[in-house]
Amino acid sequence: MSAFPGSPRLQKGALVGMDPANPLAGVIVFQYNPERMTRRLAARAVGGYEDAGGRAEPFRVTGPPEEDIDLNVEIDAADQLATGDPLAALSGITPVLSSLEMLLYPKSTLVIANAVLAAFGNIEIVPMQAPLTVFVWGPQRVLPVRLTGFTITEEAYDAHLNPILAKVDLSLRVLSYADLKRSDPGYSMFIAHQIIKELNATAQGAQGVLGLRDTALNPF
Repeated sequence: MSAFPGSPRLQKGALVGMDPANPLAGVIVFQYNPERMTRRLAARAVGGYEDAGGRAEPFRVTGPPEEDIDLNVEIDAADQLATGDPLAALSGITPVLSSLEMLLYPKSTLVIANAVLAAFGNIEIVPMQAPLTVFVWGPQRVLPVRLTGFTITEEAYDAHLNPILAKVDLSLRVLSYADLKRSDPGYSMFIAHQIIKELNATAQGAQGVLGLRDTALNPF
């Protein structure tokens, strides 16, 4: 409970795997929000492009920048065990880790179906894919991402060797409209994200102009 009764309720970050066949399996709400997040942006520049007059156009881009996000998540079963949570008592944090790992897996039903088709000589095998993953970090940052990989460090176990404490280093690649089809829900999701960025940048720019005006009128 917060020491300040009037303070707003802290929102939790999350990863959501959008799998219509099993929507509950891919909802991972961060137990504790990471204290630090690293974001790397790289421009999608058009190298060597020249206009009709032969002049280089160094500011031309093919789309939004490529963005990678790294963050560390801590998962601890202590609170659940203290309140007698039956799932934590039975499996520790294995269900949470399983939900994270399933974001990288294709559906087992599709794997089995493809194996059966291959056994009968069918050469048109349906390509397998993991579910669309959405990174939620407050109302202004809801992003389609690809979980490129993660490292799990299990630090404590219960009597049945179920992990009860772990740290997970996540690596995410943001997926934009340059990566997704128009029919993909992530396409519109990223457009909305960019519009929010543009509005925030405009608001900040207007504030900056007012600050410059005040400085010019009152230099001392």
